[in-house]
Amino acid sequence: MAIGDPHALLQPAPPRVPAQGLTRRGLLKGGLGLTGFAGLLLPGTGAYAAMQAAGELTVTAYAPVPRNWPDQHRLSITVIADLHAGGPNMGIERVRAVVDTASALRSDLVVILGDFFATHRFITEQVPHGAWASELARLKAPLGVYSILGNHDWWYDIVGVRRALKQVNIPVLENDAVLLGEPGRRFWLAGLGDQLAYWLGPSRFRGVDDLPGTLNKVHGDDPVILLAHEPDIFPDVPERVALTLAGHTHGGQIRLPFVEPFWAPSSYGARYAYGHIVEQGRHMIVSGGLGCSKVPMRLGVPPEIVRVQLGA
Repeated sequence: MAIGDPHALLQPAPPRVPAQGLTRRGLLKGGLGLTGFAGLLLPGTGAYAAMQAAGELTVTAYAPVPRNWPDQHRLSITVIADLHAGGPNMGIERVRAVVDTASALRSDLVVILGDFFATHRFITEQVPHGAWASELARLKAPLGVYSILGNHDWWYDIVGVRRALKQVNIPVLENDAVLLGEPGRRFWLAGLGDQLAYWLGPSRFRGVDDLPGTLNKVHGDDPVILLAHEPDIFPDVPERVALTLAGHTHGGQIRLPFVEPFWAPSSYGARYAYGHIVEQGRHMIVSGGLGCSKVPMRLGVPPEIVRVQLGA
């Protein structure tokens, strides 16, 4: 979803993204609908939603069977998405609990899908970049810990996030790919630049993503796993990619039973809001994430760490 040359704009969007027009696309992109919907919740429901955001933590397991992933190649992946560190729901103790839970899964690989710190207006506890980064530095895996950047990182403090990750030696894959694993069991881990990095106006963004350039760095026949903060890239992902892992949508964040999410920050609405999606034989898993956007509430989509098992 690249939109021209990202180097044409040298500065990220201003600290607060302006409100967008009241179109469906604008609501989906800006998340304004979530704030309005939260205001309509009954007081008891709102309190429960706040408690769910701050108190629950689930591990959601998936075992996809992509047709271009070798059956004999077993690989486990822990996925951390949308941490949004900051109180009341993601203070430093909560970040520590997330890392402890993720570490206990003992996966072969850990990936972190961007949006590292909270930006909503209801923050009660600031978590400095150095603090959340130091907690994430405790994550260990035989094949390593890798990250990508999210739209909130770009919009609010891209320099600070990059610095924090560099200081704790967590590599950022930005339109880049690395070959991992032992001979005979190798695979490519590719990371895409953010698709919404620069805000240009109502419902208009300029991405720093380069999917063709990223995949041009992949050589040979080894399978590919793609990390993308926003799931909207999925229609453009070729069959060459065995599995795409994404976040960003928070699963809708506030979601009533048996109803499509009222808010899903995607041009495709609820189509890519959450879960294991298969289209034309291509597989994508969208994490519901951990933190919150707009309001520190979650309803029907508890904070989650995703664990993916590939291979028989």
